[in-house]
Amino acid sequence: MSSTKPTSSEDILGQKYDRCLADLLVKSVGVVASVIFFRRRTWPIALSTGFGAGAAYADCDRSFNPARIPGTRIIPQSEVKQ
Repeated sequence: MSSTKPTSSEDILGQKYDRCLADLLVKSVGVVASVIFFRRRTWPIALSTGFGAGAAYADCDRSFNPARIPGTRIIPQSEVKQ
């Protein structure tokens, strides 16, 4: 008989924060590309950082608030058929 330990809410929250941080780092790779391709110009660096951070923030917000995903409907417990 295998018994699985339930996952605590702190672990779930930690995993979500880890995913958000990793997503921010991955999406900020555009900064490195901007530095390589546009050496002396600052606007591409600022633009790519803003786009990457904004996309990562939106993904993280959807991770913590799934009700904000378009087309998602929250069904009250009283309406759920058992």
